[in-house]
Amino acid sequence: MFVFGITLAALGALFGLPETRARLHVDLAQQGDIFLMLYAGVFFSTIIVGPIIDSFGNKLVLSISAALVVVGLLGFSVAGSFVSALLSSFVLGFGGGGLNTAANAQVADLYPEQRGTMLNLLGVYYGCGAVLIVVASKYLLPVGIALAAICTIAYLLLPFPRANEPVGFSFFASIRAARYPMVMVFAALLFCESGNESAIGSWTSTYTGSNSILAAYWASLMVGRVLGAKLLTFIRKERLIFASGVGSAIGTVMLVASKSLFGAAIVGLSFAAIYPTTLASAADRYQRLAGTIFGLLLAVGLLRAMAFPWIIGQTPEQFELRAGMMLPLIGAVVIIVLVFVISRQKGER
Repeated sequence: MFVFGITLAALGALFGLPETRARLHVDLAQQGDIFLMLYAGVFFSTIIVGPIIDSFGNKLVLSISAALVVVGLLGFSVAGSFVSALLSSFVLGFGGGGLNTAANAQVADLYPEQRGTMLNLLGVYYGCGAVLIVVASKYLLPVGIALAAICTIAYLLLPFPRANEPVGFSFFASIRAARYPMVMVFAALLFCESGNESAIGSWTSTYTGSNSILAAYWASLMVGRVLGAKLLTFIRKERLIFASGVGSAIGTVMLVASKSLFGAAIVGLSFAAIYPTTLASAADRYQRLAGTIFGLLLAVGLLRAMAFPWIIGQTPEQFELRAGMMLPLIGAVVIIVLVFVISRQKGER
């Protein structure tokens, strides 16, 4: 998850540096296209690896995914054109998507009685990787490459639990899982949250002109995951998600209106618990096929993660960038509605 944090934050941080856009010869619209390819890679990987995890286990997915992150980071670090940046972004996202799905599915399987707490703590490492790459983006791409390579070797050597469903494999398993009760409501919630996180992570540096504000967002996201893990010992998962949705709406307004570090911190704190706590709630309901369900949920969520950065990149053509940055506010309002629906169906399995 640390490597996955580097994967998703690296491009947002690098495009905050004028020399990156100059090296690649891209405008804001093309920058949006590159973000789109990153999340397209995450999406396609996520929808594919879920059934692979349930049929063959996490070892295969984690090993190949970490190797693809190495290839993607290497490619982007030497890319000199828009086309090469697009290709490297897709490969980077494809590897990152596998790491994200497999890591979350494995932890949910290992800690059935503490899913919410452990998935929030797992997300802390995602935030650590993102903060690291944002703060020192000029210097730490080689570190990210080396770390992903070490992970590849480690996954090949480590023993892993057996697959949950070793009897067969089908690429259509994720599609069939969409018919389970309430699955698509969970998916819609992650649809909004993934879009919010990708929009803020991709464009905050460009919008505010400050990598420090972006770093504050990622740092507060990390702190929020720790707080979320603690709060889940006192309150229900649905209540935490609801409160987080309200906070993210308030924080987004503050960030867009004032371009302030404080607004970014509120957004990060509020976003932090939504993603892992929603996954934990879904795993509580659908334990047998955690990899497939997680793959479906994350893939649907990533549709918006793919769309939001691209849409924001197009807004300067007709409106100010400020208008595009309001999209996460809409997502936060929808999250509040959806968690109310989920809480009404808490007894369903």
